[in-house]
Amino acid sequence: MTMSLQNAPLRAHSPVSRVDTVLALAEFDRPTLVIDLDRVEAQYRALSAGLGRAQIHYAVKANPAEEIIDRLLSLGSSFDAASRREIALCLSRGAKPSQVSFGNTIKRAADIRWAWEKGITLFAADAEEELEKIAENAPGAQVYIRLIVETSEADWPLTRKFGCDAGKALALLDYARDLALDPVGFSFHVGSQTREARMWAPALDALAATWTAARAAGHDLSVLNIGGGFPASYGEELAPAEAYAAQVMEMVEARFPGARHIMAEPGRGMVAEAGTIVAEAMLVSRKSDRDLHRWVYLDIGRFSGLAETEGEAIRYRLETPRDGGAMGPCILAGPSCDSADVLYEKRPVQLPLDLRAGDRVLIRGTGAYTSTYSSVGFNGFPPLDVLCI
Repeated sequence: MTMSLQNAPLRAHSPVSRVDTVLALAEFDRPTLVIDLDRVEAQYRALSAGLGRAQIHYAVKANPAEEIIDRLLSLGSSFDAASRREIALCLSRGAKPSQVSFGNTIKRAADIRWAWEKGITLFAADAEEELEKIAENAPGAQVYIRLIVETSEADWPLTRKFGCDAGKALALLDYARDLALDPVGFSFHVGSQTREARMWAPALDALAATWTAARAAGHDLSVLNIGGGFPASYGEELAPAEAYAAQVMEMVEARFPGARHIMAEPGRGMVAEAGTIVAEAMLVSRKSDRDLHRWVYLDIGRFSGLAETEGEAIRYRLETPRDGGAMGPCILAGPSCDSADVLYEKRPVQLPLDLRAGDRVLIRGTGAYTSTYSSVGFNGFPPLDVLCI
């Protein structure tokens, strides 16, 4: 990346004005994600205030930038790691093993053993074989069983790939104890982008019944991991993070007696709004004189960081220096020689009629699941660069 700030000093303005100052002064020679660390901190503080006694375990997969890990560590955050590499990252930045949980229910035996040797003691599971791997490679470890969430109002319910139902969960607690593991509790995830706190209630009601049944069966459960689901705004109005988190915790406290240690795993809700991708229009064209929509091709697409436009699920906010004039509908696409690299076509986006190749395009709300989704070099295009300020 080539960046020039013209030797201009930066002062600690509000999070948005600070990142906009950098964007106004800098030049970029490739698509770049600019992360405002102060905004990450502000979101952490808001979520932490709302969550109260719950311990935040930041979902590292959302954005593993070292600077984000460092800032969150300085604030007292813990971390949810999905892999050996994420655990190694957190430990290398100074996290204590007790601050890191291995939350993926699908783990290599060798990685379980490596994590145990590094001091990681808390592992997730949702199947007998996973418990057997943990027992063999991390004998005596603490485990929490992931429950399936079958009632979800989230934009992306996670009802198929992860978790187990109530009957299986109770059997797994017994099996973990038979394997000389320490079954300490349950985890779940209500689904990504659960836009309103009230949407948690049906899932919490169902999951609380399993919690109560497990305790009645003699399991002294103490750990409840409520996972992620905390939403980010992509232009729509959402409740403030602190109020949202406080409402969730009020519902959790009422339904899960005996939960002495509550964990939460915000990822998207922690970092999405802190990021802006600086991109460039590469071509503006029409396929024919009868074409109702222009095609706008950016230097970033689905393979270089914008994978969550799959199915047009995430509608990122776009800004250009020509905003304010006449606008018209566009089909938005990436630069690669792949017909799937189309971002928005079913619902065309409105962009200035005088937009031209070379114009800068800012893509807001891109702090989560962009840099990690970016390919290492599909079609020879470089991976998304990251700049933290």
